[in-house]
Amino acid sequence: MSIVVEKAQLKDVAGIIDLMRDLAEYENLADYCEITEEKLNAAMFDDGAFVEGLVANNNGRFIGYALFYPYFASFRGQRGFYLEDIYVDGEYRGKGVGEMILKEIAKTAKSRGFERIDFQVLDWNEPAIKFYKKLGAESNSEESHFKFTGQSFEKLGV
Repeated sequence: MSIVVEKAQLKDVAGIIDLMRDLAEYENLADYCEITEEKLNAAMFDDGAFVEGLVANNNGRFIGYALFYPYFASFRGQRGFYLEDIYVDGEYRGKGVGEMILKEIAKTAKSRGFERIDFQVLDWNEPAIKFYKKLGAESNSEESHFKFTGQSFEKLGV
């Protein structure tokens, strides 16, 4: 096995989307996976792009990815990354790939003077929760995830 984690490039977008679809299936959210190459290209590589990514590959085969972007925790005055997605193909879980990806994100964050990485985990995803806790992540059960999307977003933007 020759696993490499590196910064995502434009040529990686199709492979990332394939893994995103795998993640959506794993999280029982496939019906909501509407990402296209055009949308991901725009978010990561067009003017005004703000999303960064990493890909993990084994001898040229994509086996994992992460998408993240700058984040600010106002009360603490801390800058960091918000980790939108991290996914490792089931065949490679438990082999250190997820930790390799997280370490690379942390190194990038530290190099920019950032102090944290924030993310969400589905309540039922015990393997992920155990993994993050093993690495020292903290959770806050007092917060709930809310979003404005679809009609509610459209109404607010009028």
